[in-house]
Amino acid sequence: MSEHQRETTKHQSLFQTNTELAFPSESATSWLQEIDLSIHDLPYVDHVIQEAFLQWRTEGQALTLSGQALWAVTDYKGRWIEGDKALLAEPFCGLTGEIGRCLESGEQVWVHPDDPADRGSSWVTTVIPVFTRRDHALVCLLFCVIPACLLDEGIRDTVAAMALHYRSCLYKSFKFALVSDILKVQESTEREANRRSILFQIMQRMHDQIDVETVLTEVLDSLEVLYPTVRARLLMSQDHQSRNPRVEPLVFHPWGEDICVRSFMDGRLMMQDGSGEGMEGQTEIAIPLGGKQGVYGVLHLVMSRELREDLDLQLIGMVVDTAGNAFENAKLYEQSNLLIHELRLINELTQRLNQSLKLGDIYKFASEEMLDIFQADYCCFLQYNEERNVLEVMASNVSGLAPSFDAEYGFGGLVFHKKEPVILSDYSLNGKVPSKLMEITHSQSLIASPLTVNGKVMGAILLTHRSPHYFSYDNYRLLQTLSSHIGLSVSNALLHAELRRMANRDMLTDMYARHYLDKMIQQYQVSDFCGSLIVVDIDEFKQVNDTYGHQKGDDILRQVSDIVKSSIREEDVPARWGGEELAVYMPQLGVHQAVKVAEVIRSRVARETSPSVTISSGIAEWCWTDPQVSVDSLFYRADMALYRAKNSGRNQIQMENMNDM
Repeated sequence: MSEHQRETTKHQSLFQTNTELAFPSESATSWLQEIDLSIHDLPYVDHVIQEAFLQWRTEGQALTLSGQALWAVTDYKGRWIEGDKALLAEPFCGLTGEIGRCLESGEQVWVHPDDPADRGSSWVTTVIPVFTRRDHALVCLLFCVIPACLLDEGIRDTVAAMALHYRSCLYKSFKFALVSDILKVQESTEREANRRSILFQIMQRMHDQIDVETVLTEVLDSLEVLYPTVRARLLMSQDHQSRNPRVEPLVFHPWGEDICVRSFMDGRLMMQDGSGEGMEGQTEIAIPLGGKQGVYGVLHLVMSRELREDLDLQLIGMVVDTAGNAFENAKLYEQSNLLIHELRLINELTQRLNQSLKLGDIYKFASEEMLDIFQADYCCFLQYNEERNVLEVMASNVSGLAPSFDAEYGFGGLVFHKKEPVILSDYSLNGKVPSKLMEITHSQSLIASPLTVNGKVMGAILLTHRSPHYFSYDNYRLLQTLSSHIGLSVSNALLHAELRRMANRDMLTDMYARHYLDKMIQQYQVSDFCGSLIVVDIDEFKQVNDTYGHQKGDDILRQVSDIVKSSIREEDVPARWGGEELAVYMPQLGVHQAVKVAEVIRSRVARETSPSVTISSGIAEWCWTDPQVSVDSLFYRADMALYRAKNSGRNQIQMENMNDM
């Protein structure tokens, strides 16, 4: 046989088998004809016996015997099931002996009273056993009390016929009950299949979504399709603002009587009849919406009490469980994206902050970035000034704000002293902390974080918005993260500034170094029109060192330096020129004005130093009209003037003369 023939034979065999299954040779209802009661069914067929009896009595109403005789039916143990109530009272309540004899013999029992007067009337009693068709097992007893006047030759056949009719009714009721049960099972199976199909579709749609808003909308839309007349809403405990009006925040009442709060706290379904205005005849159901990590909210359903009976709570519970897991997954995905976004922000912000080591530029850039990242209306950076004990405004987009505040004032002072971040939802409800920033800008929402440098709080970052409840907990947490990175950049800028200061300063006198003085004079000579240079030398400084020691000599040098720095203007540049020689450059100041300053310095040194020393000074000036303008020329002429002061007896001031040029 070829391969093609084998395949053809195989397909024909499969077709024949499937055809036999789809179209059996025997009738599909033949099993129903062969069905029979068994001894295992007897404890559960009382309702079938009762229904068959009632149907039998209805169908036999036209028969004379049916209407004039008293009938009853018992179970297979002789216990009453249904019948004429007169048989339960006198004079027939004592006929249990006849039933016992029938149960014992398994045959029909006839009782003819010898003296009918003993029972008040002439009655004939018969008990007829009803058996199964196949196993001949006793199912029930048909009990009949017949008036003696109806007795004739055909009465036994009539009673037997009626008993057979009852058995037919019994099997009819039994088959009806069986088919009803099968249909109920089939209906339940179809309902379960339909439920699973609906649930599968809902689960598929929900798990296809990775957006929190879409998941919440989907669960409400699904319930609306399943039960259009049910009012449904979601009460969420999360920090989640939804555009869907059916998604509301879960409010926790202190008395704990709300069904939604109790369902959320207990984590289980709760149901109660509605109470209050407009809730008459209504039923409330609260189902917790949760996932593996916790409960996130509650589904609140309101419906009529009639609809409650048809409500498939198991299906709704499965939908809500699915929604809870989908919500949790979407929330985790959202948090993952948020974390990635935060890391990207931190990386970009750190890179851009580190592009500059100037403190002012860092504060300005950080302020602009904070406004952009948080979409805030206003931003303010405060830095603590230890000398003045105030918080200085380093960067802000608020006009009219004071340049500094007391270190304990407002939210900046609160954050600075508490060393903890702050979030405020509604400033109008705040009565404890005054704030010029909030009042000037008319802001209602605020988040603030301490600005930490090397583990030390040295200021605060404040962000505000005019709308209440604007900033979320995620914003609050992100600001804390970003503030630490901004603090690191500020720390680097401060260290860099300190390093530059130290590089440009003389360690002993804290005056500028010679190279810095040269650089500054060169810059001033480019932009200014004139300037003067004072060169100061401590007289007989070697003798001071020899007499008092070098430590005392250093102290004298510091004393003279302090006098020089306190005697000049803020814009003047004092420097240690070398050894015991000091210099002061005075921009835009002529030589005659410089002489007055030099005289103040000379007289103060003589009075205030201990041990007392004197100084000699030489002064030179430059003007933009000079034929030659240079740093070297200016120093040379001032040095020549100092040389003349030394040679002229010390403790005096000499100006340059034309021969020095």
